[in-house]
Amino acid sequence: MFKAIEQSPNLRSELANTLAAQIESGDLQPGQKLPTEQAIMKATGVSRTVVREALATLRAKGLIVTRQGYGAVVTNDPKPPAFSIVPNDLETIDDVLNVLELRLGIECEAVALAALRSCDQDIARLQFCLDAIDSAIADGGYGAKEDFAFHRSIMVASRNPYYARVFDAYESAMIPRQWARLDLLSEEERGVHTARMTREHRAIFEAIRNKDEAAARSTMRTHLSESIARFEQLRQVAVSGL
Repeated sequence: MFKAIEQSPNLRSELANTLAAQIESGDLQPGQKLPTEQAIMKATGVSRTVVREALATLRAKGLIVTRQGYGAVVTNDPKPPAFSIVPNDLETIDDVLNVLELRLGIECEAVALAALRSCDQDIARLQFCLDAIDSAIADGGYGAKEDFAFHRSIMVASRNPYYARVFDAYESAMIPRQWARLDLLSEEERGVHTARMTREHRAIFEAIRNKDEAAARSTMRTHLSESIARFEQLRQVAVSGL
């Protein structure tokens, strides 16, 4: 039923997508009990934390329910989450900017909690995500998935599960890089753009690692505010190129 999952910043998403696909295809039937956490860990090679986060994602999507003392079961009537933002919702620059403004209210507080509550495992995960972003950009990509994994890892490090659940409701729509059209920039402009994002991510990371609540909140606000400004600039580049 399961196969090993390669190590990546998006293990939770990959496992959740695998399980969701099996539910949607009928391989996992309504009312059927999912394998135990231990069985999924053994089959896929991921940690218990990843398994639990993946199951939480499926619960948020209405695909499974958890019965105390029994385990996770596929729902008889899967229901979509009451609220979500998907890429198709972001048709205009104003839509994207609205999401970024929403993120300001959510992530500035979540990152402050992460600075207070994060453990060594959280720091290692954040470092892994930053390295993955650098690798993706070095390979010519935008690093959107890796960026999402970094920000979601901050939600997890807050130790408030509802932050991660809210973040999952937005999925990749939280990260506007796939709409930023970095390909419209010159090589020099793109280098400046990505260097700024890297510095901002590193500043957030250092604030969390140093347990500096105020700095964490400030660096996240700067990062998202700068993202809004950069996105406006990128829109002007796109318009002038038409």
